Amino acid sequence: AGRMSVPLPRRKDAAHNRAAILIAAVAVLADDPLASVDTITKAAGLSRRAFYGHFEDRDALITAVIAEGAERFNAIAAAVTDDDPRIALAHLATALWGEAEHVHAAAAIALNDRLVRRTAEALAPVRARLGEICRSGYEREVLRRDIPPAVTARLVEEAARGVITHIDPQTTREHRLATRAVLSVAGVDWSEIDDLIDQERA
Repeated sequence: AGRMSVPLPRRKDAAHNRAAILIAAVAVLADDPLASVDTITKAAGLSRRAFYGHFEDRDALITAVIAEGAERFNAIAAAVTDDDPRIALAHLATALWGEAEHVHAAAAIALNDRLVRRTAEALAPVRARLGEICRSGYEREVLRRDIPPAVTARLVEEAARGVITHIDPQTTREHRLATRAVLSVAGVDWSEIDDLIDQERA
């Protein structure tokens, strides 16, 4: 007896498959920015046919990953509205730690010279907010004043990237590590950091 034909995926299933491909792509690209479509679809538990039902090619997938990252980073930048620059910086670091995989994927994708501008654009909202926070902290004398605030912002970014991309948040209970690193680089005394983090969480 012949098998019954498999029904076409419902729209909900199609949306689920697309989301699964994007989730897998973020995870795989974070570790290997040159990962193939086959590697990504295998990680998603789907077929090449399913992949090409949603994305024209690998570049289209990368574009979607960058766009999703941009959306998340925009939300992070918009959510950091604290008046105290130190608490704003703690809030920013905590939010980025929560999006560690997307930050890691963006950093990995940016290693491709052809994509560096697009990933920089995705991170632009966070960079702009970070610059504002460091300028405000400089002017209000609550963040370091021995170097220009633009330099502090760059050092903070590199410290955050270092922690986020080299320490797996799934395997450590030290959720405050990124925040401690960022605040220390910005000139906050280490003995004050936990109080600031507690205020940020309040």
